[in-house]
Amino acid sequence: MKIQPKAESRKPGAKSLRVSYLCPRPSTLDPRPSRAFTLIEIAISLAIIGIALVAIIGVLPWGMDAQRSNREQTIINQDATIFLQAIRDGVNSGYDLTNYVYAITNEIGGGGNINFISNSNIIGLLSTPEYQLVGAFTYTNRMVAYVHSISGSAVEKPPQNNDIVIGDSFSYRLLCEIMPVPAPVPVDIPPLWQAQSYNPGDEVSYVLNGETNVWRASTVTAAADEPSVSPKWAEDLYPDELAHNLYELRLTFLWPILPNGGVGSGHQTYRELIAGQLANNNALYPNTLYFFQPQSFTNAP
Repeated sequence: MKIQPKAESRKPGAKSLRVSYLCPRPSTLDPRPSRAFTLIEIAISLAIIGIALVAIIGVLPWGMDAQRSNREQTIINQDATIFLQAIRDGVNSGYDLTNYVYAITNEIGGGGNINFISNSNIIGLLSTPEYQLVGAFTYTNRMVAYVHSISGSAVEKPPQNNDIVIGDSFSYRLLCEIMPVPAPVPVDIPPLWQAQSYNPGDEVSYVLNGETNVWRASTVTAAADEPSVSPKWAEDLYPDELAHNLYELRLTFLWPILPNGGVGSGHQTYRELIAGQLANNNALYPNTLYFFQPQSFTNAP
């Protein structure tokens, strides 16, 4: 309802009176919503969020297991490089293994724990050949080392006197096997000997007692000079030297070591061929410590 203004005389140029309303209309710029969510809409939203949370919680353990598995595999790869290099080079020092290798056992041959006090003893024990001849007896060895991870978190590294941290650190078993490689067949086989003349240094293959050997001419030979009979031929022992000084190093990692003494499902094997003499050091532990010498070879039997 409008209120009529009073009639009064207006002077020329005077402004007109403003017309006011008792019930003004609402403004279109009012920020308050005109409609809220219903209970049904809120319930549907909560149901969707709940389904998403259940899916995320279900996938989260898989992601954590994958992350833990990748971390452990990375540590094993790094530690395997250290052990492969130390055993292959026959090093006596240079590695701080006494802070990480806390036990070594011979599961088949010697049995029981073997005490060690230096890096030299650790490498010497792990380099024990799988087949060992002691006197008239042949022993089969399987050296197993119990190791706290060399790589990994810095919190677990020595010096560490907290038994809880040491007990919770990542540990694994290391199975070390060193086996002789069967005599390989040379890739470049010399031609078979024929009744003809040869020059000094020429090599031929000669079958003797069913076995093919390599012979080298020391001087000019005639057709009647037959290897193994004529003194003009000398047997080339290099293939035999190589065959009897070639070993296969096999490192098998089993992880992690569980509180009950068992191991988890982690398993990885590394293999490498090592050429050189496997010498026995009888100074401290007779017939126990062995070291590879890559630059020296033993005489073939």
